[in-house]
Amino acid sequence: MDQQLRRVFVANGQVHAQQVRTFLEAAGIAAVERGESLRNTHGLTLNGLGAVEILVAEADVSRARSLLDAADKNTFRLSEDWDNTSADDGGVPPQDSNA
Repeated sequence: MDQQLRRVFVANGQVHAQQVRTFLEAAGIAAVERGESLRNTHGLTLNGLGAVEILVAEADVSRARSLLDAADKNTFRLSEDWDNTSADDGGVPPQDSNA
């Protein structure tokens, strides 16, 4: 990931960050975590301490935010042709542009 990275999400702790990162990676979007070291040494999150930023490449920002927004609003759905998607696109059908 040599491109400029942009923050698309701030997770409340390591477990939440791993869930969000994995969700994006399953959609074919490479993501990395950056955050306070307290989350690793003490496992705590308090008033932003222990927060973890999820970063993606500039080219993936729009799609990542769209996926996260759909998940947050409980509108994210797998398309009917889920089983027919290719492995090189992460196995996730493209987002419906009408959504």
